[in-house]
Amino acid sequence: MDILIVEDNKELSGLLCDFLRGENYTVSVAETGEKALSLYERYGARLIVLDIMLPGMDGFGVCKKIREESNVPILIVSAKAAKEDQLCGLGLGADDYIEKPYDIDIMLAKIRGIFKWRYALDEMLDGDIRINRVGRRVYKNGVPLEMTAKEFDLLLLLAENRGRTLSKEYIFRQVWGSDSCSERQTLTVHIKWLRQKIEDDPRSPKKILTVWGAGYRYESV
Repeated sequence: MDILIVEDNKELSGLLCDFLRGENYTVSVAETGEKALSLYERYGARLIVLDIMLPGMDGFGVCKKIREESNVPILIVSAKAAKEDQLCGLGLGADDYIEKPYDIDIMLAKIRGIFKWRYALDEMLDGDIRINRVGRRVYKNGVPLEMTAKEFDLLLLLAENRGRTLSKEYIFRQVWGSDSCSERQTLTVHIKWLRQKIEDDPRSPKKILTVWGAGYRYESV
């Protein structure tokens, strides 16, 4: 999905949801922090619009939990306007903090800005590796690499989260889907294939690192 709204005020979340769908975003809503984590774990999201005051786990807890394995953009929207709250949210890794009540046009502009800044760039450059999102092509030292669709999706996910360790479970859900019939071992195989294509020495990888007991991390070299 494009956007996950985490908001326990049904009237407010419904209004924002309608506006966003009118902008052709796919949107889901979670009324609690626990449900938000469950939805994100299963379906992922390209942006999270996050309230702070929620029943059960609050928004700060949700933000901290998500930042443990993902750098998905998080936009905090809260009536808690104190400087300390804003610093806390930004310190936990939120990309922006908007006070309630907000102007819907300002909100939509910020969301468009996040998508443009984060996702609209056609290419990602990292040393000798160039990833073209639009053409779904990967180049090493200017030479195009042959990649399957899943190899490309896996590399792009890792590269967009460079410096962060992603769990094997999270990677598998994002690339193969939570309902996939594929075996988990296929992730290990695809990692091996990617290393053979982008690493100078696949036996001693510098870009796609294994974090034992946790998952994989992409590092810029």
